[in-house]
Amino acid sequence: MKLRTFLSLFFIIFFLKVNAQSNSKEVLFTVGDEPVYTSEFLRVYNKNLDLVQDESQKDVDEYLKLFTNYKLKLKEAEALGLNKKPSYLRELSNYKTQLAKSFMKDSKVTDALVEEAYERISYDVNANHILVKLPSNANPKDTLVAYNNIMKLRERALKEGFEKVRAEVHNGQTIYGEKLGYFSGFKMVYNFETAAFNTAIGDISQPFRTQFGYHIVNVLDKRKSRGERTVAHIMLVDKKGDTTYNPEVRIQEIYKKINQGEDFESLAKQFSDDKSSASKGGMLSPFSGGQLSAQEFEDVAFGLKNIGDVSEPFKTNYGWHIVKLYDKKPIPEFEAIKSELIEKVKRDDRSKLIDEALVNKLKKHYDIIDNQTALSYFESILNDDYFKRTWQLPTNFAADKPLVKIGNKQFSYTDFGDYLIKTQRNPTQKAPYESIISDKYESFLNDNLIKYHEDNLEDENEEFAYIVDEYRDGLLLFELMETTIWNAAKTDSIGIQEYYKNNKENYVFPKRVDAVVASSQKQKTLKKVSKLLEKNMALDQIKSLVNSNDKIDVIFTSGIIDEEHQTLPKNFDFKKGISKIYKHNNAFVVVQVKNVLPETQKTFDEAKGSVISDYQNFKEENWIKELSEKYKVVVNQEALQNVKAQIKNQ
Repeated sequence: MKLRTFLSLFFIIFFLKVNAQSNSKEVLFTVGDEPVYTSEFLRVYNKNLDLVQDESQKDVDEYLKLFTNYKLKLKEAEALGLNKKPSYLRELSNYKTQLAKSFMKDSKVTDALVEEAYERISYDVNANHILVKLPSNANPKDTLVAYNNIMKLRERALKEGFEKVRAEVHNGQTIYGEKLGYFSGFKMVYNFETAAFNTAIGDISQPFRTQFGYHIVNVLDKRKSRGERTVAHIMLVDKKGDTTYNPEVRIQEIYKKINQGEDFESLAKQFSDDKSSASKGGMLSPFSGGQLSAQEFEDVAFGLKNIGDVSEPFKTNYGWHIVKLYDKKPIPEFEAIKSELIEKVKRDDRSKLIDEALVNKLKKHYDIIDNQTALSYFESILNDDYFKRTWQLPTNFAADKPLVKIGNKQFSYTDFGDYLIKTQRNPTQKAPYESIISDKYESFLNDNLIKYHEDNLEDENEEFAYIVDEYRDGLLLFELMETTIWNAAKTDSIGIQEYYKNNKENYVFPKRVDAVVASSQKQKTLKKVSKLLEKNMALDQIKSLVNSNDKIDVIFTSGIIDEEHQTLPKNFDFKKGISKIYKHNNAFVVVQVKNVLPETQKTFDEAKGSVISDYQNFKEENWIKELSEKYKVVVNQEALQNVKAQIKNQ
């Protein structure tokens, strides 16, 4: 897909924020009879300015073309009724629900929990514990018995020693005494983690409760976490079908050159098969323990002690490697992993604290007033049938009395009464009526506060509304492009074949050579190699003359090589024979060209992927012309000049 088309989809789907009800009503252009406002264009332009790689797209006129094309497509999508498709509406609804979750949190509470989480993942705790099991819905009598038991065990542990008591009382059924080893933040339930991190080394915690029961923890040690490493590597992979190439032999040759003092980065650029890192001297992004899929690689990287240390060659499922250590950190910087921590906090037990903070905030926002009169009324009509799950509202029930108002929505006694009937199906421990009504009303109020806020979030939160709008239009555009261009182009076999015939000159193999490339740090050595190649000496013989078991001066690469290959200099002269010696990637190379393979025409099957992509772009360009005729675009030139002046002065 061409850059212009890609950029059009990219900024629309991910960054476009549409707000037709803008404060500024200056019309920049119309599509058909539908106005598009200056403020909308400026917001989109400024939002995406730093993301645009092609300088031409920063030109206002060029950007306006993309924007008008986008509006034309949306106009067509609505005309085709794609915005009414059940699948589209369902996808949009699901997205809004998921997005709302990230907006319906108390940011101050979240930030505090995230900072705490960062502090805790900075350390590992080694601890043992004793647990007295207790169901989360246990009655008060059983809860008191469990609490007394854990208190007695703590008193014993303080006198007799934690390990002795732990080993004696463990039965694997009602009491557990376990060695936990080292763990960090997010590895245990939140209450357990908090108790462990807040207990000093050597101490035994006070009893605390989780969903599993009552615990005491004995903290044995605390240490800094394993941290983060930054390394570079040289990787060689097995080339299937090439019986002359042995990656294990070559990696050992490269390792000898490193030990001889040759530059690691230069060797990575010349020989590493990891194309994503070779051009950067083999440098990889920083990683922490457990992040990599290759455990062998991670163990070697963390085993390097000093900056600059280089590993011996080793093998993983990906190939053969040599690793060099560039940096090591205790843990990543807070800002680098903040977003990851936020997501973990939201999925963790910590989220309950965030939910509580949200509810308290919404109560203030909607000015919720306690209705004690209503709660007293419901206490008076409750009876023991509720514990049998057969309770019903009385015949003289005050159904229409107002209970609580959230925003513009009034809830009545009926709403809470129905909630009580519905929730009596859940197991309910026998408790005072006052306690039951209080707990049920709190749940009822919290659920409805959150639901009302979510349902009205677009009206109450401008940023949320913008993001929903951008997704709404991006999804609609995807539906349109898929049905109108992408799928149609893929299935139009006759059209694709015809396009290939009319544009065959665009589908050719580049110039290539059948060659042997010799690489060395020493120009003098390559002069010797050059003379031996002129004599057509076999490569094995040349290797035996210029290399030895203890020293590798030259590495050879042979086969069909194109002009973009990493071993060839950019200014290489494609002609048969022995080349001059070139300086390349901080080393020297000489090339024996056995045969020059000129540009050759690709068959349709060889070029099919590129042809389909180009054909899609071709169809889209013609389609845009048709839409321009169908929906006339009229630009307000005065408004456009104002836009340009405003952007120029930014």
